Amino acid sequence: MPRLQVAASFLLALSFSPAAQAQNLDSMMRSQELGTILASEKICDLTLNHAGIEAWIAANVAKDDLQFASSLNMITQGLTIQFSEFSAASKTAHCATVRMTAKTMGLID
Repeated sequence: MPRLQVAASFLLALSFSPAAQAQNLDSMMRSQELGTILASEKICDLTLNHAGIEAWIAANVAKDDLQFASSLNMITQGLTIQFSEFSAASKTAHCATVRMTAKTMGLID
């Protein structure tokens, strides 16, 4: 049991290291970026390229990033609700930006 406590303490300390914090921040930023596009699919009438989504994830998400998928899901669901409340002008501005960004990311043709 003491070894388990030492191991748990070590892992907890690592999670607060600057490198771990930087990786967590990068993961959150990446899930925010992709989540914004995914949440905009319906409101902006986008047809997203599924192969492009997979390629973007492969190029931008660490292979050992276990939190990306859950963060992406949470962000996408939250933004979908938020975007549904946009005014017409906000929707126009948002969708124009999202289309431009999604094209640059290789997510739409």
